[in-house]
Amino acid sequence: MQKLTAVIFDFDGTLVDSYPAITASVNHVRAAHNLPPFGEPEVRRCVGRGPAYLLQHTVGGTDLENDLARYRAHHPSVLRSGTRLLPGVAETLQALHASGLRLAVCSNKPSPFTRELLDFLKLASLIEAVIGPEDAPRIKPAPDMLLAALAQLIVTPAEALYVGDMVVDINTARAAGVRVWVLPTGSDERSTLQAAKPDRLLGDFRELGSVLAGGGHFS
Repeated sequence: MQKLTAVIFDFDGTLVDSYPAITASVNHVRAAHNLPPFGEPEVRRCVGRGPAYLLQHTVGGTDLENDLARYRAHHPSVLRSGTRLLPGVAETLQALHASGLRLAVCSNKPSPFTRELLDFLKLASLIEAVIGPEDAPRIKPAPDMLLAALAQLIVTPAEALYVGDMVVDINTARAAGVRVWVLPTGSDERSTLQAAKPDRLLGDFRELGSVLAGGGHFS
């Protein structure tokens, strides 16, 4: 049994449902190209691999630099109204923090957006570190961002757990030598996650708190 010191979370699809906000900004960019709007399911499957991937796969990538600028300029207008905490997140994070675990976020979402939402959702005081694509040479599924989070927390891979919602998160954790638990609340379906063999596939976020409540150890 390994002593657990830190839990690091993905953001979109793990802690929050931000798909309405992301879909609105994608459709703002699509409108600039005279393209019809996408529905949320079409956008959801492209979320989690960074802004460039998102726009390349929802707009086409023919004018990526300007499309990224359009997206970033529009997103603050829908960021708060189009994002909500997933069930059980607030109370579970509070309980984990109260138990002495150190908490962080490692997400391909631009970190200024993540920080604003953590503040808006009243979670900022619980989170010690926020790592985004600006903070490492390579984005997930490369291990760089997760390793940067570990360095900021001053914990070893063996002392940490990464919690996400995608195969990208599983691959990131494996590359960093960190155990990984996943939830079927984001872009990848339960069967897809199961096939990627995470260390644990959770039913919902509250289960995370229940499993970790037994003294800060995990197998």
